[in-house]
Formats: sequence, C-alpha cells, structure tokens
Amino acid sequence: MKGLKISFQDRFLKRGVLLLVPMLLICGITGAQVNAEVDSTAVKIGEQITYSITVEADSAEVVLFPEGQAFMPLEVIESYKTDSLKENRLYRLIKRYGLTQFDSGRYTIPAQKIVLGDKVIFTDSINVEIRGIEVDTTKQKLYGIKPLIEVNSGPSNWWKIILIILLLAALIGGLIYWFILRKKPMTEAEKIAILPPYERAKMALMKLDEAEYLERSDIKGYYSDLTMIMRQYIDEKVYDHALESTTQELIDRLHLLKDGNQIKLDGDAIKNIETVLKRADLVKFAKSRPDIELAKLDKGTIDLEIDHVKESLPEPSEEEKLADLQYQEELAKKRKRRRLVWSGVLSLTLVMAIYLGFSLAYGFEYVKDSILGHPSKSLLETKEWVRSEYGAPGLTVSTPEVLERRESQLSEALKGQLSEVVFSFGEIESHFYVRVSSTKKLSQESPQQADEAAAQDPIDLRQAAERALVALERKGVQNIITKNEQFITPNGQEGLKTFGMADIPVNDRGGVAQGKYVHLGFSNEQLLQEIVLTWRNDDPYADEMVERILNSIELIKTEEGE
Repeated sequence: MKGLKISFQDRFLKRGVLLLVPMLLICGITGAQVNAEVDSTAVKIGEQITYSITVEADSAEVVLFPEGQAFMPLEVIESYKTDSLKENRLYRLIKRYGLTQFDSGRYTIPAQKIVLGDKVIFTDSINVEIRGIEVDTTKQKLYGIKPLIEVNSGPSNWWKIILIILLLAALIGGLIYWFILRKKPMTEAEKIAILPPYERAKMALMKLDEAEYLERSDIKGYYSDLTMIMRQYIDEKVYDHALESTTQELIDRLHLLKDGNQIKLDGDAIKNIETVLKRADLVKFAKSRPDIELAKLDKGTIDLEIDHVKESLPEPSEEEKLADLQYQEELAKKRKRRRLVWSGVLSLTLVMAIYLGFSLAYGFEYVKDSILGHPSKSLLETKEWVRSEYGAPGLTVSTPEVLERRESQLSEALKGQLSEVVFSFGEIESHFYVRVSSTKKLSQESPQQADEAAAQDPIDLRQAAERALVALERKGVQNIITKNEQFITPNGQEGLKTFGMADIPVNDRGGVAQGKYVHLGFSNEQLLQEIVLTWRNDDPYADEMVERILNSIELIKTEEGE
C-alpha cells in the first residue's frame, strides 16, 4: 500500500513537471524578447518620463510598436526614433517615448501591444507617481482674486486708411473743380475769338499798331497782317473763299456780288480794297517798300472799308440768327466736352498711378482682390475666427466660420454598428472646403470586453485615409497623389497626415482645377476622428488658412477610466 502511494505521487510529479516546463519556456522566451521599463517611477508635474520598450527579434521579423495616444492617461509628448543593435544573429530594437501628466496622482501605464511577426505580445503595466509642487504658504503670501479689468484694444491703423481715402477724394475733387467746374479767365486770344467778326476785325487793327511793325521797319509783316484782317472779315461775312483766293479773284467776286445785288458796296470801296491788296502783294512778293506814312494811310483805308462792307451787308434773317446761336451753343458744348475728356484722362491717370503704387508695395493680386474681393481673402481676414469643439470626445479647431452639422453618409447596414457625426464648411467645388468627422464603434459588450477588443483590433489610420480618399473620388476629385507623415497637434496628440496634389472639381459639368488636399486621422480605442481640407492651387490665401487651421487642432483628453 505504501509502495502504491509513492508510485502515485511520482506519477503526479512527473506529469506536473511535464506541464510546467513548456510554460516556463514560453515565459522565458517572452521575457527575453520584450521588456518595458521607465527611467523614473516618480516625477513632478510636467516632467518627462522616458518609457522604453526593448525587443529582441530576428532580422526577418516585422516589429510594430504602439502609436498614437496608447499610454493614456499619460500623454505622449514625443516619440523617438527606434534604435537598433545587432547581437549575434538577433537584433535588439529599443523604442522610447516621452510621457508626461499635468495632474498629480498615481497612474498606471497600461500594457502595450507589440506585434512581433505573427505573434502579439503585451508588456507589463507600470505604476508611476506624479508629485505635486509643494508651496510654503508661510513664505509665499496668498492674494485674493483680482477683479476683471477692461483693457483697451491695441492701436489700429484704421485712421490711416480713412486719411488716405480722404486725401485721394480731396485730390480728385480738386482736379475736377480746377479743370471742369472752375470758370477760368479767358486769354486774349479766346476773348477775340468769341467776338463778332466786325468787332474782332476792329480789335485786330488796334493790335496792329501795338505790334510796332513800322517802328522796326518791318513793312512786309505790317502789310501781311493788314491784308489778313481784311481778307478774314470778308471770308466770314461776304465770300467764304477769300482767304485762299488771289487778289484779282477776290476783287472779281466782289464785283459779281455787287452786280447781283447781294451786297450794296459801291465801286469806290471795291477800288480802294483792290489798291491796298495789290500794294501788299508788291511788298510781299516784289520787295517793294512804300513810305511809312503811306502804310498808315492804307491802314486807315482798310478800317474805313470794313465799315463800308458791314453797312453793305443785308440784315441777318431769323434763320441765320438761329444758326449763329446754335453754332455758339455747339462751340460751348465742345469746350465743355474737351474739359471733361481731359479731366477724365487726368483722373484715370491718377487712379492708375495709385493702383500701380499700391501694387508695387503690396502685390498686384492683393490689390486686385482688395478692390474686387476674393472669397478666401475675406475668410482669412475675418476679424475673429471661430474656435469650436466638434464630436465627443471633442476635437477643437479654429475656422473662419462655424462648421455646419451635416447628415451622416453611413449606409443603413453600418448605422447599427457605427455612430458618425459630420461638420463641414463649403462644398468640394468651393475655393476652400473643410470637413470634420467623428466615427465611433457601437458595442454592447462590457467595458472589459470592449477594451480587449480595442487592443486586439485597433483602428488602422492608413486604411481610414484610403477610405477618405475614395470618398473624395466619389465627389469628383481626380488624379490624387498621396504622401504620409506623422502629425502631432500643438497639445501633443499624434495622428497620421495624408496630403498631396489632386484635381479638384469646380462645377457640376466635370470641370476641374489643380489643387491640394490634407487628411488628418486620429484614433483612440474605437474612436476615429478625421479632418479633410481641399483647396485650389490658384488661391493665394488658402495655404495660410490651412496652416492656421492645422496649428489650432487639439484633441480633448479623456479622463482615466472614461
């Protein structure tokens, strides 16, 4: 009986050893391959904890380290490059993360999932302590909360713009008054030009004495002006070809008009006019030099014969008076139109000079868009951008205008499995398009089962980016060129940035324009948060808007255990 008992115990021990050895081997292998540690388990608020994962693997095995905010409730402030060391036939891979927390307390860094070839290995969880900063209130005085104080806004340049506008308006108004509205004093030539022919001829004879031709012995100039006065008066009142006719042709025409009773001019008057004109021809063409006294007598003769010609003319009819009045009115209109044209040309030149000056200082496109307007420029220069939170947990972003809630595009089959909220600004055909969405998996499992499912089946951000690009293609985006890189928000949240060039639709008829796009994806357990932006290459203000939006993105941090 005793021997039988010993035999039974031996068999039990042997079986236990046989079962324990494989388990120890597995544990030994796992412990040798993956190890996680921190440089310190107790730090002050805001200090960095360096979390290191060491993996020993064959060179042919693919190793995937955790990405994104997998260390909650601690925040990842930096993900360092992976270091590699070769030891015999194995590679030692070391991946480090910079973690921090801004609330004091005791926290647990959760087990991290490492994919080693076709195996999934989890590290041990690590407890850390975030210590608060002690303040000695006996040395540091405490003060009450100060009341709200109104602060004057900073200096603005609006008064400079108004001053420039007023100066330009005053300058243009002054030019219009000077060249159009102001009644300028007439020159001597203009005063003579508006006089009737008879008064104009008489004034010209008076000016002939002031010219001092005879004092300078310029007989030729004297007779040229004298005969021109007579010819011009006859041309305007009697015979309209008097200026280009020879002396004999003019005299023959006067006799013909006299014989036809068209003018009551006697023969002596015509003879006197003929004598003076022929003497003037001898002076101009035969270099004759009559006596100065004779020249003065000839002037008196022309003065007298102008009176005779005036007396010989019939009284103008009402039609002639009306025609003369219409002529004077038309002449006045021509002068006004001339002033308007010159004023318009001057104003246009001034405006073009101002436009050119501002264009050289600020750029032609900027000045043109400031005058004619540009949708993206108006958005960029919106006085206060709207900063809002979208989704739950929220994604905070600043945009020129509030994003509008849109209907989810999920199919009926997926609506029972996923919950999606979508916000957007503009349309895909617009100059600038923004879309923010949050997609969450609906699960009826317990929290523990949900956590295990999230660890085993995390959201793949690359696949999410591919789905987003397929959705853009369905909306008409073509020829998409993709690039991927890590994206870190200003508050340290990590995501995947997919960006590149594409042809953006501009209308419903199939027209496209070269443009750019950005897709940002963030995942946290079973939550996917996405931002999509599209814009055109020919939009000079879009790049600045995109940069401003990307720099404003923050993901709301979830509390421990939430």
